[in-house]
Amino acid sequence: MDQAQGAIDAARAAGAEQYATTEYAAATSSLQSAHDAVAAGDYRLALNHALSSHQRAQNAARETADSKAAVRAGVERTLVELDMFIGEAEARLATAQRARVAQRLLAEPVMALATIRADLQEARAAVDSGEYVTAEKGLEGMRGRIDAVLAAIADATTPQSARRRR
Repeated sequence: MDQAQGAIDAARAAGAEQYATTEYAAATSSLQSAHDAVAAGDYRLALNHALSSHQRAQNAARETADSKAAVRAGVERTLVELDMFIGEAEARLATAQRARVAQRLLAEPVMALATIRADLQEARAAVDSGEYVTAEKGLEGMRGRIDAVLAAIADATTPQSARRRR
C-alpha cells in the first residue's frame, strides 16, 4: 500500500488531478478500497486493490504527461495564431491612424486591442509557469475579440457616406 500511495503522490505531483482525472480518481479509490479491506481483515483483497491502485497511478502519471504535452502544443499553436491576428489588427490600426481617421472612431478598437494584449500576456505567463489549462481557458474567445477589433477598425475606416447606406 505504501508503493501505491507513493505512485499516487507522484501522479499528483505530475498534475494527474488536472490532466488525468479519471485514472487518478480510480487509483485513489482503489487505495481506499485496499485500506477498507485491511480494516475488514481481507489481506488478499487488500493486496489486489493496492496493486490496482499502483498500476492506475502509474497510468495516470503517463496519461498526465501525454495530456500536458497535447494541451501545451495546442496553447502554443493558438498563441502563434493570435499573434498573427493581433499583428494584422495593429497594422490596420496604424494604417487608419496614418489616414487620419478620427481618434474618437478608433478609441474603442485601441482600448480593446490593449486589453487583448494584456490578456495574451497573462496567458503567456501561465504557459511559462506550466499552467497550460489556465492558459487555454484564458485564450478562449480571444479570436472572436480580435475579429471584433478588426471589424471596428474596418467600420471606422469606411467612408461616412458608405456607413449611412448600410
